[in-house]
Amino acid sequence: MSIKTYKEATWEAMKEEMLRDPSVYAMAEDIIGNGGSMGHYIGLGQAVGDENRVLDAPISETAIVASAVGAALAGMRPVIDMRFSNCLPVCMDELTNQAAKSRYMFGGQGKVHMVVRCPDGIMKMQGAHHTDCLEAWFAHVPGLQVVIPSSPAEGKGLLKSAIRNDNPVIFFEHKTLFKMEGEVPEEEYTIPIGKARVARDGKDVSIIVYGVMVSRALEAAKVLEQEGVSAEVIDLRTVSPWDKETVLASVRKTGRVVVAHEAVRQCGFGAELSATIGEEAFASLKTPVVRIGAPFVPIPMSPHLEDMCRTLPKDIISAVKRVLS
Repeated sequence: MSIKTYKEATWEAMKEEMLRDPSVYAMAEDIIGNGGSMGHYIGLGQAVGDENRVLDAPISETAIVASAVGAALAGMRPVIDMRFSNCLPVCMDELTNQAAKSRYMFGGQGKVHMVVRCPDGIMKMQGAHHTDCLEAWFAHVPGLQVVIPSSPAEGKGLLKSAIRNDNPVIFFEHKTLFKMEGEVPEEEYTIPIGKARVARDGKDVSIIVYGVMVSRALEAAKVLEQEGVSAEVIDLRTVSPWDKETVLASVRKTGRVVVAHEAVRQCGFGAELSATIGEEAFASLKTPVVRIGAPFVPIPMSPHLEDMCRTLPKDIISAVKRVLS
């Protein structure tokens, strides 16, 4: 193991996959000058020995995604970057009608193996146009896979799997992750898409989370432990496909569930989790499922109001106390 930031770990994943497979390339706005929105592509072209495989794109998300769909159908494996998840609605036709459906509609003759990296989530004073968490939108579309890593090691392993995958992958990366440090294996490894992990074992309550919420849930679990509550934390890793078996096994063990995400609570992915738990593990529940998320408002620019929209460890602790009462 070595200590790396999320930015360093995912940069390594890109380098390793581009060296392993000459069909992999990266494209984004300002990817050469500043290395993308988070500087996470700086020096990548030189590192792989071919700067023509790291491509600057015009300020047109529609053009970026459309060209990637065409390149994937022609046999390439593009990794494109949207800078912010809020840029995704600009290219919904290309994502939901072309990328998601082409393999099915062509009877498997054409595969759209592409990765769309999307920094998302609340970061200080970025305003409503740059802070949305839109994973539930894309989990609703058959043909797309939706991956949401939670740490440097998870980011590297999941990104490598996403690049090797034969399906289009929307890869949501919370913007605050890029500076996060953590242990990353030195050896070659991948993390399977669609398999959750038990981030912390517990017996009193299951906390179901993904992405940046995993570290917040683990922080909450430590506080709860001091109060005599044993909380199990499940990191979904991917929300489409999602690991129903691991989630339901945890629910049947603890009988109490909190689902938390930073996305708006209304129609968020937590609703899908809660409904499935209610349908398939109702007899195991000791109390109703509690789900928490952002209020139903655009994320404000004001730091004070912005803080009120974050789903924080204190909110998870409060929700756990509700299901235990």
